[in-house]
Amino acid sequence: MLDIDQARARAHDIVARATAGGADAADAVFAADASLDVSVRLGRLEDVGRSESAELGLRVFVGQRSASVSTSDLSSEALDTLVERAVAMAREAPEDPWAGLAPAERLLHGAPPLLGLDDGGDVSPEALRDAAMAAEAAARDVPGVTNSEGGGASASRSVWALATSTGFAGAYAATGYGVSASVVAGEGGSMQRDYAHHAARRRDQLDDPAGLGREAGERAVARVGPGRLTSGAMPVVFDPRVGASLIGHLLGAIGGSAITRRTSFLLDALGTPVLPAGLSLRDDPHRPHGLRSRPFDGEGLAVSPVAIVEDGVLETWLLDSAAARQLGLEPTGHAARGIGGGPGVSASNLYLDGGHVPVDTLLADVGEGVYVTELIGQGVNGVTGDYSRGAAGFRITGGVIGEPVAGFTIAGNLRDMLLAITAGNDLQFRFGTNVPTLRVDGLTVASG
Repeated sequence: MLDIDQARARAHDIVARATAGGADAADAVFAADASLDVSVRLGRLEDVGRSESAELGLRVFVGQRSASVSTSDLSSEALDTLVERAVAMAREAPEDPWAGLAPAERLLHGAPPLLGLDDGGDVSPEALRDAAMAAEAAARDVPGVTNSEGGGASASRSVWALATSTGFAGAYAATGYGVSASVVAGEGGSMQRDYAHHAARRRDQLDDPAGLGREAGERAVARVGPGRLTSGAMPVVFDPRVGASLIGHLLGAIGGSAITRRTSFLLDALGTPVLPAGLSLRDDPHRPHGLRSRPFDGEGLAVSPVAIVEDGVLETWLLDSAAARQLGLEPTGHAARGIGGGPGVSASNLYLDGGHVPVDTLLADVGEGVYVTELIGQGVNGVTGDYSRGAAGFRITGGVIGEPVAGFTIAGNLRDMLLAITAGNDLQFRFGTNVPTLRVDGLTVASG
């Protein structure tokens, strides 16, 4: 795979070709990836997959018109053709008064921060096979597990580079490792499945495969023989695995495109409470080894830790340069780029800070309710905030988690739900978005 310097040079070269070929301004993304995935099932090797790819995306501006193109053919002739096509497309595109590159004065200057995203490891297929085998074997050894959907392990390395005609050229590399297991418990019509998975930037930070497998098996067994809930209004407690989705809905509502298009249930919420006092939503792109850490954003802007919500109050939208211009604001360093098209927005390493209630206390205060471990379907309206999703989990009786339950729907309005959150004190950093156990009182539960 190309190294960081080569990737940076690739992106810089195509920008130079574009400006020499008639573009007033341009930026380019180059991405190269290599991955190795191993899967096993019932103690046997099922698949070994290797992949390598390299792609280049170019965006050009002719006045206030722009066009984006991409290619995996990196020959000099193909790149010349790519530039010609992009400039011709831009000249025919409609004008966009907000189009343009990020402000030059906001670009990252100097050496990027060292985030420890690339451990330099080289993992063999045999090592990944052994990890996948260990995870699945431990899951199958849990009493009550009756079948397996398999175990898996993966390793990857990627290089990502960005260059702009305003003088920015940056690149960074990142490794990624994963291990998982998914098993079935029970027999016949009472069969239930569950899984466990962990991902990390550095292999030495990955969970022990056997411990992860046991967790998958125990989760599946605990779900066997689910009962039904009585419909009504009740407290709902969200396991951290699914509670992060509430924060995902909040982020979708404060992204630049949702605000400029006026399609957000939080359209007028800037500077007002969106979470309870004491809770803050923090975004840390500089977290060492973070799954979403990055030294600069998708437009080359410097990034830094920020409170999106501070003490319950919404402090900022998530804005790329185009949305910022349209709103008369400054870009926030949250631009995110794929190979094709212009930037969107994305947060980095998110976490909900300020939860202080012990989980036992959080449950004890529930009395009668439900502990949700799985959410099903996409019944969320980003414009109105109306929320309705299928779910499965466990009954809470007398403040204690009890028997499994399934086949029910939870409903409410996201704006009310976010303001009603009570957060536990069990925050762990395992995902891109991290939350503790969350309780939301007064949701409507309808049993099927």
